[in-house]
Amino acid sequence: MPIPDKSPDLDASENGETASAVKPARWLNRTVAGVGVTSALGDFCYETTTVLLPGFLAVLGIPAAVLGTIEGIADAVASFTKMVSGYVADKLGHRKALVLLGYALTPAGQALIALAAGWPLLLAGRVLSWFGKGLRGPLRDAIVIQAIRPETRGRAFGFHRAMDTIGAVAGPLLGVALLGQAQAWPWQDPAGPFRFVLWLSVIPGILAVLAFLTLVQDPEHSPNPDLKFFRALRGLPGRFKRYLGAVGLFGVGDFSHSLLILAATQLLTASLGIVHAAQVAGLLYVWRNVVQVVASFPVGVLADRFGSLPVLVAGYALGAATALLTALAFWFRVDSVAMLAGIFCIAGLYVAAQEALESTVTADMVQTETLAMSVGALGTVNGTAKFLSSAGVGLVWTALSPVLGFGLAAGLMAAGTGALLRLRHR
Repeated sequence: MPIPDKSPDLDASENGETASAVKPARWLNRTVAGVGVTSALGDFCYETTTVLLPGFLAVLGIPAAVLGTIEGIADAVASFTKMVSGYVADKLGHRKALVLLGYALTPAGQALIALAAGWPLLLAGRVLSWFGKGLRGPLRDAIVIQAIRPETRGRAFGFHRAMDTIGAVAGPLLGVALLGQAQAWPWQDPAGPFRFVLWLSVIPGILAVLAFLTLVQDPEHSPNPDLKFFRALRGLPGRFKRYLGAVGLFGVGDFSHSLLILAATQLLTASLGIVHAAQVAGLLYVWRNVVQVVASFPVGVLADRFGSLPVLVAGYALGAATALLTALAFWFRVDSVAMLAGIFCIAGLYVAAQEALESTVTADMVQTETLAMSVGALGTVNGTAKFLSSAGVGLVWTALSPVLGFGLAAGLMAAGTGALLRLRHR
């Protein structure tokens, strides 16, 4: 007598398997779509701040070194949070509550930034937002990975990053437009127009929390109470550890793109004035995000066809080119919006590959039992490296010259690309 099939909705304790073993036939399912909508709203919230922050700091009289340090510290906090949150999720088998908390901290941080009159509150707001980002990032990615089949990971993550970046386009675009409109209003505080837009950016952050709560289904897996943090780290595959080394080397040069916005602002200020230059630099960042939206899904399709690792190598090479071209822009004192748009375009292409594929390469190398922790380890390496990069580029820029700062970044990114290429051949 044939044994009837068990329902996919049965709990893992009933069938001896994890719930994640049952994969939907379609890659664009409710969970992937829900995560995409949530990420679009979340990016609408904090990317609006990213594009306004350099101009806001300029109005407050805060130098580039402080911006680099703030961004670097925020990245470092996010990175270490990713490691711990991934470990906790793998140990307990639950993710959704932590992701919701992470999304809720982003608008809270935005509110602190809107209130800031100097760097301490700016740092506190940015760190709080990035702590939330670190808390949710690896767990959200693990939810997506376990909601799809391995052969469609590239497309699913390409779609997710595209949706993510739609918010990163719409938020800054609306923010820059509102900033221009608010400039015409009477303000006693010159930072008033910036604060107005920052307060408005809190609204989509709150909507992101509601979207994840109502749309996303967490394919929970069986808890692993015996999982030990350092033992699990030591037990990660050797090839994955070499991969983290290449990612880290590249990341030490992979500066925050807030510095890229600041670079465009400074290059354009002489011809446009600081406020207009800040608006144009913000629009250039929006252009970078448009390129990322357009490229993310095709990058995922290419990865599904040719493999995630070789496509990621090509993306890393474009990252090194971005830093080198920025250094050359300062060397030749480029004030052409078209030329700067070309640099931002290349930046959008490399970020599309980086954000869509680093997690899929990780999933190809590790076991399901430590998936969230491995994605967290990736985030920790990235964030630690970006702290060194953002702080380092900002300090070299201020103490010596922007040419040396971005030139150093280009060399490190090229070295990381070479290390990843050697890993591919091995």
